[in-house]
Amino acid sequence: MGATVSQIRAVVKELASSLRDVEHDELVALVEALWSVPVHERRMAAVMLLAQHADRLGVADLARLERLIRASKTWALVDAVAVDVLGTMVRADPVRVSPVMDQWATDANFWIRRSALLAELRPIRAGAALDRFVARADPMLGETEFFIRKAIGWVLREAGRRRPDEAAAWLASRTQIASGVTVREAVKYLPPADSARRMTAYREKRPAAAR
Repeated sequence: MGATVSQIRAVVKELASSLRDVEHDELVALVEALWSVPVHERRMAAVMLLAQHADRLGVADLARLERLIRASKTWALVDAVAVDVLGTMVRADPVRVSPVMDQWATDANFWIRRSALLAELRPIRAGAALDRFVARADPMLGETEFFIRKAIGWVLREAGRRRPDEAAAWLASRTQIASGVTVREAVKYLPPADSARRMTAYREKRPAAAR
């Protein structure tokens, strides 16, 4: 269709204002109707609607979100679902949603694995601990898939803004394993000395000193 993201967002925002009291089933029906036609702008609008009303969703909707992610096959849709929809759900109900994300983290589909990582972005921005994220990221550090490497670095970068000591300590013992994409992203907001030590250790393919 050629619509820009800002144009899609404006239309969705206007629609969402009239759907403040939308019920779960009505929301899902609208999302499914938009998604049913394989046009990027329609599917982006569907994801934006889900993000606007993520508080209406629950654990029973995770199977539907998984289906949408598998059908997306592009970061533009996958990341919006993972960060804006799943991230809100994890914050609201970590006890029930996080175990499903743990399962996703071992899925054969790298978009599903990426989503399991990015689902922790909003919680970490809000002050959540890193334990859920690092438990999923550790087994993926050796992966060659760019979108996995980038996702690990992206979340660590955000963690470095709020929990620099935790992010730096975790990365320090893994600089010989992590990819350049991951390390370069992860150190962006660390204190300069910590960042330099980790980049040097990465180049030399050895663990970094914690301090």
